Amino acid sequence: MTTLIVLFNLKDAGSRVDYERWAREVDMPTAGSLPSVDKFEVLKAAGLLTGGASPYEYIEILRINDMTQLGKDVGTSAMQEVAAQFQAFADNPVFILTQSL
Repeated sequence: MTTLIVLFNLKDAGSRVDYERWAREVDMPTAGSLPSVDKFEVLKAAGLLTGGASPYEYIEILRINDMTQLGKDVGTSAMQEVAAQFQAFADNPVFILTQSL
């Protein structure tokens, strides 16, 4: 199984309330219901274990069951709209593909 991890900060720190509302009401239900996604979480960083602020404010974790299907899923008009909305919030997000050992 592939896990997609997305690390990002917001473009505008004042938009935290708007982003978190959008994530709960739009992003999580839409992306979480894709056939290729088994589980989707959005996490808000609370800091580093060793102290101090996290370099990223938010982390998304998507458990992907089929990468080919994911390509089809993200090509839909609904997901293109969600992706555009995400890009309006996120400042240079980092998308990391991972595999379980």
